[in-house]
Order: sequence, then structure tokens, then C-alpha cells
Amino acid sequence: MKAIVFDNGLKLDNNYPKPEPQKGEALIRVTLAGICNTDYEITKGYMGYSGVLGHEFVGIVEDVNSEDTKDREWIGKRVVAEISYGCNDPNREWCAKKNYRHCPNRHTLGIWKKDGCFAEYMTMPVNVLFEVPKNVSDRQAVFTEPLAAACEITEQLHIEPTQKVLVLGDGKLGLTTALTLHSVNCDVTLVGKHRNKLDIASAQGVKTKLLEELEVNPVYDVVVEATGTAGGFETSMSLTKPRGVLVLKSTVATGKELNLAPIVINEITVLGSRCGQFTPALRLLENNRIDFTPFISGIYSIDKAYEAFEANKSKDSIKILIEF
Repeated sequence: MKAIVFDNGLKLDNNYPKPEPQKGEALIRVTLAGICNTDYEITKGYMGYSGVLGHEFVGIVEDVNSEDTKDREWIGKRVVAEISYGCNDPNREWCAKKNYRHCPNRHTLGIWKKDGCFAEYMTMPVNVLFEVPKNVSDRQAVFTEPLAAACEITEQLHIEPTQKVLVLGDGKLGLTTALTLHSVNCDVTLVGKHRNKLDIASAQGVKTKLLEELEVNPVYDVVVEATGTAGGFETSMSLTKPRGVLVLKSTVATGKELNLAPIVINEITVLGSRCGQFTPALRLLENNRIDFTPFISGIYSIDKAYEAFEANKSKDSIKILIEF
């Protein structure tokens, strides 16, 4: 089968072995997948991963390695999947809670110990599969994983109706987060550097502001840092009111020294937020609460994998999709 593989370099392998589903796993024919910045970071050495890339996808279940009738009911269904699965030991805290993303023995699709979705076929355990609602197109469903990550904020934090929220950063992550918080009636403002990207959010009702026009004062109850830069982290601290909450949605990997004194002085709560549950994300998509169509900057066939990854690097691109 064809697969996009990273092994000391990015390559399109036209003869990659088709996976065999293990006990309790489904064989999925991938129809559409999305390139995430994590995929790009892996090509620069992040996580030390090698194998098939990709973790955002939608596909059709073609087979299930199980004699359980209920498991085999997945065959023929259009699905997405949470990207991590654990050891399923009921005596271990995280698997008992079905919060597989924190299982110390987890596998993470296309990131850690598990071949990803940038291939014609892939496998995943049936217990992390979710059926895509019939009224949700593939081009919407492929955004389920990043949307679930944005929904994670409201799972971790209760935001009151009177509280002011600011999302800093107008990339894929910031746009998705702002639209998600707006969809659950939060008073949210998205701040970024690119008017064309801010317009995507404002067209769906989100208040927006260019960074150059923003008065940096500590007046926001909740600030979501989605720039992935040290400068963004420092600006976010300056925008968070005393005893407010600073949500770190992007990984700030930097050797730059940071002055963390404002966190102590202003008694700011810092909340790390990563992956999320798929059920609320699919519910938002089913109810047409968010339109991801304006995010799509290009759709490439797997045969043009190199061009797709190059397009993903462009500052003008928001989301690049790979079609199978």
C-alpha cells in the first residue's frame, strides 16, 4: 500500500506493508487525512518517532479482528478515532477512567509506537472508534481530533457566562479554540497577526482583534495561549487578570529565559491542556455549530505527499488535507 513515512527523512513508500489488525482492532481504509503541525515537528525530530505519520483522519472500517458480534458491527461504518489507546488494565487509574491519553503504556497514532493514518490502510482498537454522523461530511469529520482538543478546555475548566476569554494566536489551533468556545456561548475574543485568518472567525460570530491594536492589560479572566512561542506566553501572562487562568494549549519549546514572577505575584493559575474527548466534538459537528470549510487551504492526493508538506509550511496555509 502507499504510505507517507518518516525515517530519517520524509518519503512516500508505494510498497509499505498493509497492516494486519490485532485482536480487538479494526482495519480501516483511510479516505481523508489532515496534516497537523505535530507531523511537521516530527520531521524535525520531535518525539524521536519513525514510521507512518498522521493522526487526523476519517475512514471506513473494512474488517475487525474479533469474534464479538458487537465489535463486528463496526464493519462498513465511517469512523474517526481518538489518537491514543492504553493497556486497558482495569487496575490502572487512567485506563479505568478510559482516559487513555495519560496511560504510561499508551500508543499514540502517528506519534508514539503506532503507525499513523497517512496510508491507504491503518488499524486502531475498536474501543477508541467513533461513528461519524451521516450529516457530517468527510471534510468536516477530518477536523474531529483538533476540535476535541479545543473542547478539552471546557472539560477541564468551568468558564462562567460573565467571564471574559481571550485566545492568543490565529493559526489552526487558535482559530479552532476560539470557534469552539464561542459555540458554547463564551464571551471570547481572538487575537492574531493575520486579518485573513481572523476574518474566518469573525464570519462565524467571534470577536477578533489584530495584535497590533490590542491594549496589553490584565483584564481577561481566561487567556488561552495558542501561539507556540515564548513571546506569546509572556504576552498571555500580561493579559491575565489577578487570580485568572492561563491555559497553555500549545507547546512552548524554547531555550529563552522566561520571567515567571507575574504568575506568583498575580496568583495566576496555569492550566496545561492537550487532547480531548471525541463525543462533544462530533456533537458540535452534527449540530453544524462550526464550519471548517474556510480552514481548507488545499487538498492533495497521497501521490503528491511532498507538495502537501511543502504547502503546510506556508504561512498562508491553515489546513492541508490528503485524499486517498
